[in-house]
Amino acid sequence: MSTATAAPAAPANPRSRVITASLVGTTIEFYDFYVYATAAVLVFPILFFPTGNDTTSLLSSFAVFGAAMVARPIGAVVFGHFGDRFGRKATLVASLLTMGIATFLIGCLPTFGQIGWWAALLLLVLRLFQGFALGGEWSGAALVATENAPKGKRAWYGTFPQLGAPIGFIIANTIFLLINFALPHPDGPAQRSEAFLAWGWRVPFLFSAVMVIIGLWVRLKLVESETFTKAEKTGAIRRFPLGEVFRTNTKNLVLGTFIMLATYVLFYLMTSFTLSYGTKPTDAPVPGLGFGYTDFVIMQIVGVLFFGIFTLLSGPIADAIGRRKLLIWITVAIAVFGLMFNVFLMPQLDAKFTGALAQAFLIIGFMLMGATFGPMGAVLPELFPTNVRYTGSAISYNVSSILGAALAPLVAVGLWAAAGGQPWLVGLYLSGSAVLTLIALLLSKETKDVDYDTNIGLGETGSL
Repeated sequence: MSTATAAPAAPANPRSRVITASLVGTTIEFYDFYVYATAAVLVFPILFFPTGNDTTSLLSSFAVFGAAMVARPIGAVVFGHFGDRFGRKATLVASLLTMGIATFLIGCLPTFGQIGWWAALLLLVLRLFQGFALGGEWSGAALVATENAPKGKRAWYGTFPQLGAPIGFIIANTIFLLINFALPHPDGPAQRSEAFLAWGWRVPFLFSAVMVIIGLWVRLKLVESETFTKAEKTGAIRRFPLGEVFRTNTKNLVLGTFIMLATYVLFYLMTSFTLSYGTKPTDAPVPGLGFGYTDFVIMQIVGVLFFGIFTLLSGPIADAIGRRKLLIWITVAIAVFGLMFNVFLMPQLDAKFTGALAQAFLIIGFMLMGATFGPMGAVLPELFPTNVRYTGSAISYNVSSILGAALAPLVAVGLWAAAGGQPWLVGLYLSGSAVLTLIALLLSKETKDVDYDTNIGLGETGSL
């Protein structure tokens, strides 16, 4: 009798497997995205959008960069549907494969000089597939981490998929730097070489295939979380998660979208915009700081180290004092930081002083980025019950990518040009985004004590 009633325990994911699967996958996804972001500044305006005007070429390249953000909510709906209906594991494998194949094919594309504007069109199509894949990746990784987290450590575990962003950035840009350094530089080691434009830029895209194979090996070893299995056994799973999440959690979809907004704007200003502004000559029609490419990327990598450190530190703090309280203070700091752009980013008479201020700007910005990005791995999933958690968190995260990430590079370049090369309007744009996020945080409630075991979607709305 006791043998009949003693059901075997559900297979559990070991802590090391949970951390590795959530970290490795997002590292690869962000690596792929950063490789494109770097090429969008350094390579694609020249090879795919040769309009004859530097600003127009850069805007065209950023427009394709932003197009992926439009595809991300579609990926959120599709992958979210399968993740909430059939489980997290298979969905995560599919998103990783899609991103890896699209990135590899970008490295194989012919350029404008070979097939004309067809090159730009093919680049756009593959970029859309990148966005589609990333739309499903982040939420799945966040759910793997938080649904398998020990009690009281959900925000800490939720920082590991977030840590993929700084690690992916460092790997992507380090590979670009190594390739660039290894090639001949007739105009000096700080400048791009002709060999880099001819073929060197393709290597980071092709290298993604190796990383994808590693990521797939890790993720195929996962088993479903007990949280999802319980929802499945109790009949909480819905045939149409998208309709369910809009019916029961519309408020949280909106709040989650705007809670993430300032993070996205800061993220892409600190990576894409600063690379454009930092490497633009001081005597250009729309001037910048005039740093060489390699010099400024090294400065960015130094800043991103602080991004990683503060991402990890934010988790235990959010577990201790609550996600909402921490994010309110960090969002206020982001708004103040936006008002300081002209203090840090204006050329000085002493070039060394300009470099010191720019490095301080990057360190402070990436510190704030880590502090606000880290808790998002727990906050957004906690807004939704288990049966729509993948769909709800993915939609909020990725709709915010349109409002923040898709628009940020374009708006920043436009404001930079409108201010005659000064960055103060760009900083004001960041501060405005932070105000919208602050309002969303003030309208939301603390999610620290949400119980995943009871909040599975059986009748409750999950509204906060």
